[in-house]
Amino acid sequence: MTVPASRLLSRPLPSALHRACLAAKVAADNKGQDILVLDMRGLTPLYDFFVISTGISRRQIHTVVEETDAALRAVGDSRLGIEGYESSRWVVQDYGDVVVHVFDPDTRDYYKLEELWADAPRIDWEKELG
Repeated sequence: MTVPASRLLSRPLPSALHRACLAAKVAADNKGQDILVLDMRGLTPLYDFFVISTGISRRQIHTVVEETDAALRAVGDSRLGIEGYESSRWVVQDYGDVVVHVFDPDTRDYYKLEELWADAPRIDWEKELG
């Protein structure tokens, strides 16, 4: 019986916390601003972590989004959905247990997700990554 190559190369997916911190690092590496990782586990059963960052231009927002997708794909994750890419005011990437939000400054200020989810503990993502 032949085994698909994808099965031979499969490895365990890193934890949701690690992947959220990795997404935050990608945003930082691409000059994203005001980067937060929120622990949503005690607040909603839908996802475990929010990653929130701000990009100052459409090009930067697209770069953060595309590089995040590449980094998470490299560790075995796959995006389930994306919204807002064309307008580039608020791009949401859904990875199931991790949701990545990349805003332009005005849209982030308007929606204030970090205030809406103020009860969510903030993760020191730089410390988590060591």
